[in-house]
Amino acid sequence: MSFDLAKLEDHLTTRSYIEGYTPSQADVHVFKALTGVPDAKTSPHSARWYNHIKSYTSEFDSLAGSSTAGEAFTAAPAVKEAAPAAAEEDDDEVDLFGSDDEVDEEAERVKAERVAAYNAKKAGKPKAAAKSVVTLEVKPWDDETDMKALEDCVRSIEQEGLVWGASKLVAVGFGIKKLQITLVVEDELVSTDELQDKIAEFDDYVQSTDIAAMQKL
Repeated sequence: MSFDLAKLEDHLTTRSYIEGYTPSQADVHVFKALTGVPDAKTSPHSARWYNHIKSYTSEFDSLAGSSTAGEAFTAAPAVKEAAPAAAEEDDDEVDLFGSDDEVDEEAERVKAERVAAYNAKKAGKPKAAAKSVVTLEVKPWDDETDMKALEDCVRSIEQEGLVWGASKLVAVGFGIKKLQITLVVEDELVSTDELQDKIAEFDDYVQSTDIAAMQKL
């Protein structure tokens, strides 16, 4: 079995993670299954995902979720050469004068009705709301800022269409660490600019905020 990078690239075109909205064991499994770093030119989405998951290397063991997702990105081995020969034998057994090629009009009619019913049902369903996965960085004033209190303030912001996800502290320098937190927003209900303004109101802890990454779901 070999890893199917093209399939992974297609999967990540509309997703930030292998499963769900936060890093999980599924991402760890696929990350370890890769034989090298994806080329940013030929596989930009896979390269973005790879670099993002790489930042969680020290936390791999603590991430939740299933670790079997990598099976979806492995390619099946090539079919043995004996297969075409078997197909040829089957062709030899076809009755060229039989009725196998005749169209079963009743079966075709039933099939057409089912397809029409499915399309009608699909057309009647409301469209899913557009959502985005955002990685937000919140910087404190200095190394004495209470980062636990800072994160509690950030997560205290609640509104429709906003879901907070995983977070971690990232070293900036001189003993200062910034909060990096993931969130999922419903685009029509949540403005990231307004959200950043709300976070800035906790000025006892927050110096500034920045959008590190944003991916449409």
